[in-house]
Amino acid sequence: MNVAMIEAAAGRLAGHARLTPLLSAPLLDARFGKRVLVKAECLQVTGSFKFRGAWSAVSALAAGARGVLAYSSGNHGQGVALAAARHGLAAVVVMPSDAPEVKIANTRAYGAEVVLYDRATTDRDALGAELCAQRGLVLIKPFDDAQVISGQGTVGLEIAAQARTLSIEAGDVLVCCGGGGLSAGIALALEAQAPGLRVRTVEPAGFDDMARSLAAGKRLRNAQTSGSVCDAILTPAPGEMTFPILQRLAGPGVVVTDDQALEAMALAFTHLRIVLEPGGAVALAAALFADSADPVICVASGGNADPALFRAALARFG
Repeated sequence: MNVAMIEAAAGRLAGHARLTPLLSAPLLDARFGKRVLVKAECLQVTGSFKFRGAWSAVSALAAGARGVLAYSSGNHGQGVALAAARHGLAAVVVMPSDAPEVKIANTRAYGAEVVLYDRATTDRDALGAELCAQRGLVLIKPFDDAQVISGQGTVGLEIAAQARTLSIEAGDVLVCCGGGGLSAGIALALEAQAPGLRVRTVEPAGFDDMARSLAAGKRLRNAQTSGSVCDAILTPAPGEMTFPILQRLAGPGVVVTDDQALEAMALAFTHLRIVLEPGGAVALAAALFADSADPVICVASGGNADPALFRAALARFG
């Protein structure tokens, strides 16, 4: 993995992905006493950064591919579904049955066949491998895939360029983290383009496998795979490919509570007029409620919020 792969992915993404803005709000800065800049990947195609990695991987497939398979809580699946459809390929997405209904419905609407499974009782990797073997599909992993990481790394290229225009040369870049594909890709891009900016991963309490792994110097697993509103970033353990990258380049991980993520959702809507899902709001929560550099850049990684949960967050914290 290197920045050349990320730059190549950026070339393939040109005209397909959106260059998302780096937003700020004076009243939010004043309230929390620091300059907070929000990379609004919630405005990306399909509502999350995952479209970047999906397009990068699908567009790099060898000629003659029959179709693709992804396993996803929703955002990766939506990205793969749309990328596959636009390349004329079939897509199967293996999703947990407790995924937000809006994500299941959207994945189907983008043209994928959705196969549901129980997180607690089913091995999704084994299920996916069986379907790939039966149907001749190519597996596109959500984070442990070089082309996926390269696509996600294009977020880092954009952050580096946007930070330069604002004369920001040093600081933290807080990134919502599940398996680490987005964090690793951004870290590699910043190493090459903005070495004064440091990635820090952000996870929900109880599912902080990356933070614990970075502190321990080895990959550690979560004790459970469900039980947080931050469904988009609940993974069993850091990725085999992503962890070494982050071990070399990232600062200490940050952990926030579900309530802080929900409050960040409300604050993002109030001050920035963007919609975030809980897992896509944890980096903003860390920027606001945890110790971080000033200025701080955070990635709002996804906006596919369940409507009822979003209304509840606004009612409680808005």
